[in-house]
Amino acid sequence: MRKLTFKLSGASLAFIALIAATPSNAHAQKRAFLPPTMGWSSWNTFALNINEDVICGQADEMVKKGLDKVGYQYVNIDDGYWDGRDANGNLRINATLFPKGMKYVADYIHSKGLKAGIYSDAGDNTCGSNGGKNAYGVNVGLAGHEYQDCKLYFNDWGYDFIKVDYCGGAHMGLDEQKQYTKISDAIKRCEKETGRRIVYNVCRWAYPGTWISRVADSWRTTGDIYDAWKSYEGIIRENLYIQAYTGGGHYNDMDMLELGRSQSLDEDRTHMAYWCITSSPLLIGCDLRTLSDASLGLLKNTDLIAMNQDVLGLGAPVAQRQGDVYVVAKDMKTLHGSQRAVVVMNLTDRRQTINVDLRALQFTGQVAVHDCFTKADTKVSEATMSVTVPAHGSQAYLITGARTDKALYQAEEAWLHDYQELENRLSATPMEDASASQGAYVGNIGNKPSNYLEWNDVYVKNSGKYKLSFTYASEKDRDMAVAVNGRHVKTFENLNSGSWNKQWSTCSVVVDLKAGSNQVKLGNEDNFTPNVDCMSVEKL
Repeated sequence: MRKLTFKLSGASLAFIALIAATPSNAHAQKRAFLPPTMGWSSWNTFALNINEDVICGQADEMVKKGLDKVGYQYVNIDDGYWDGRDANGNLRINATLFPKGMKYVADYIHSKGLKAGIYSDAGDNTCGSNGGKNAYGVNVGLAGHEYQDCKLYFNDWGYDFIKVDYCGGAHMGLDEQKQYTKISDAIKRCEKETGRRIVYNVCRWAYPGTWISRVADSWRTTGDIYDAWKSYEGIIRENLYIQAYTGGGHYNDMDMLELGRSQSLDEDRTHMAYWCITSSPLLIGCDLRTLSDASLGLLKNTDLIAMNQDVLGLGAPVAQRQGDVYVVAKDMKTLHGSQRAVVVMNLTDRRQTINVDLRALQFTGQVAVHDCFTKADTKVSEATMSVTVPAHGSQAYLITGARTDKALYQAEEAWLHDYQELENRLSATPMEDASASQGAYVGNIGNKPSNYLEWNDVYVKNSGKYKLSFTYASEKDRDMAVAVNGRHVKTFENLNSGSWNKQWSTCSVVVDLKAGSNQVKLGNEDNFTPNVDCMSVEKL
């Protein structure tokens, strides 16, 4: 039998380098990258019904309502401003809707102390062209005009952000990675020419793959949001187990905010809190002229915004689950420091109470709890904190206290090198089953060198011997190789629990871990591994 070992890929090494570069608890980190984009976008409310007055008017409202003072900067024009191309391939602008031109609009937005955003498509036609039926949006996409159009948008007109859709790309059958990379190269060229940083958002309606972190600042992970709880809930569920792909200034984008339109305050609290704690871009989608005081207060909640704009720029994996009540958490200010952001979400249709396990949040002893909605500050000395959450609602907290090493790492929170949602191919993928710890596990690991699972930040305060125990399930004999910090430590052979996801077994190995962050990697270069539920870490 071939001995299964590992070689770290360039992408994995880059991610490890990011973790290693994070400062120790002794001092807070200074921002090394752009935070998630905050601003307003035209599509949710106005769709194709935009014009010069609408865009400039929303810029006025952003300043009037003080949204700029709490971090909202961008005023983004979505689909609907073109009038095709001329005989030389140059973009024409709809002069009826934008009589003073697109540069005028960007300059107006800039005059308010804000930044201006624009829209295009990776292919030929825009989404608003309705499959080519609306002539204005035919052949106005970036395909074949990547640098030409980027130069117009950024060098000539002065825009600071671009959202690039994929309706035309799908129509042309383009390769996502190649085309979005080509556009990225054009944007980087414009950045060098202008000396300005341009934010690049990819709108492919699904997680494209780990390559996207090298290409874009943010990327859509789902289909379009719409003004309904069903949409909020569906997007949340699709993002629960892909939090490892947010980091280092690159963010999962759960789409524009519908907050302030027609959903209840509890539903909007969940919307805002989850988008904030997961570091998703915050682009307001309502008409700012009709924004209620309650909605405005939620959008300006400085505690939630602090979660979103935190210097670490992390995602927030699930830390605890009780049915469809989820506790998600992430570090704030300093990796493995004393403060964590916590959101308790109730996705059910009735009021729920959950005892939040502070040990699962890696706290020990008394903690200080700040409620982000009521602004109340309390002390909790018990091991659990009882939290009651209304139907579709959430509670949000900043919790501060002494930290403990994490004892249990879920497979679904790990970084899966080959994970993507574009092609019908087998790659390591989070899956749900009630028998698994926290109701989820990862299947389809292995069968090639790149299709591995890796916990990139297995943090321990003290170096020494540790027992790593892996909970797995398999109906057939399968092998699984383990590497720690790039070194192969053991291959478990013929693992078989008797079921793919109902009967779980455990295998263990003793390893040396260094003080600080460690990387633990599972895979099989030739065949699939068992399904993996979680890993426990025990100091010996």
